[in-house]
Amino acid sequence: MESVNWQPDILGDGFEMAFINHPADYSGKVRSTVIRKLATAPSHKAILYVHGFSDYFLQKEMAQMFVDHGYNFYAIDLRKYGRSLLEGQRLFQVRDLHEYFPDIDSAVEIISADGTESIALLGHSTGGLTTSLYMSEKPSPLIKALMLNSPFLDWNMPTFQKKVIIPIASSFGRVFPNVKIHQEPDAGYANTLSAHHQGEWLYRDDWKPDVLPDPDLGWIRAIYQGQKQLRRQSVKVPVLLMHSSCSVKKGDSKESYFHADAILDVETISYYGTRLGNDVTEVTFQDGLHDLVLSKKIIREQVYETMLSWLCHSMPKS
Repeated sequence: MESVNWQPDILGDGFEMAFINHPADYSGKVRSTVIRKLATAPSHKAILYVHGFSDYFLQKEMAQMFVDHGYNFYAIDLRKYGRSLLEGQRLFQVRDLHEYFPDIDSAVEIISADGTESIALLGHSTGGLTTSLYMSEKPSPLIKALMLNSPFLDWNMPTFQKKVIIPIASSFGRVFPNVKIHQEPDAGYANTLSAHHQGEWLYRDDWKPDVLPDPDLGWIRAIYQGQKQLRRQSVKVPVLLMHSSCSVKKGDSKESYFHADAILDVETISYYGTRLGNDVTEVTFQDGLHDLVLSKKIIREQVYETMLSWLCHSMPKS
C-alpha cells in the first residue's frame, strides 16, 4: 500500500485523516478515507468504525469516549461516501458489498502498522451488514470482536415486498444497476438528529441528506445479495448486537421518531442478528434511535457503557 499522508480532519481536536486510493471500478477512480485519533498513552487495542447508508463518520463523542478509555480509534468513510467522494461520482453508489472489503483491508493494514494487536470492528446499519459479511468471509486475524449498532440485516417492509418485489428488483439490478426506484420522502429521522431541526448534532447535510436518496437497482441488489450470503455463513468472533427496543410503525406520531428506530425493524434485527454466530450478546435500549450513539445523552451513555463492559470481557487483554 502507498505511504499514508495524515492531515488534520474536519472534526478537529486531534483527529487526523488520510485518503487511500484503490483501483478504478465501473465509475472510474475510487478512494476511501481513514480517520483516526490515538489514545494518549501507547495502546495495542483499537476500534474500527464503519458507517451506514447516506452517512459518514461524524460520531466524534463516541470516538473520544473510546480514546479516553485507552483505545486507538479509527473510522472509515467508504468509497463514494463523505470525505471519500470524488468529483463526478454518484453518492453512495455500490453494486456489490464486497467492493467495500478493500476499504476495510486497507484500514486494518494501517492500524496494524500503528502497532495494534487487537481490533474491535464496529458497524452501523448498512455498515453493520457489510462488517458482518466481511467477518463471515475473510476476517483479518487482528479483528477479535464485532460490535453492531442497528445492523441492516433485513428489509423493513411487508413480507410480499421482501419476498417478491426485492428479489425481482435485484435481478433487474444485474442488468440495469443505475435505474432508480422512487420512494416517498421522509425527513422524520433527520429531524431527531440535526441541530438545524430538533436534534443536537451538526453535520454536513450534503454527505448525510435529511431525506434518504432514491436507491438504484444496483444498490438494492448489493444489499439483497449481501443479506442472502450472510445467512448462509457464520461470524466466528464474539458479536455484540445492539438495537432499539422498538421501531417506528406506519401511522405512528411524529413524537415516536424520538423514541424508536425509524429506519429498520428491530424484530428482524434481533431474529437475524442472534443467528450470526455461536457467541452473540444482544442488548436493547429503550428509546434508542436507529443510530444508538446519536440518541439522547442518557441513552447513548448506556450504549457507551455497554460497549466498554462487553469489550472488557470479549477482547484479549493488551
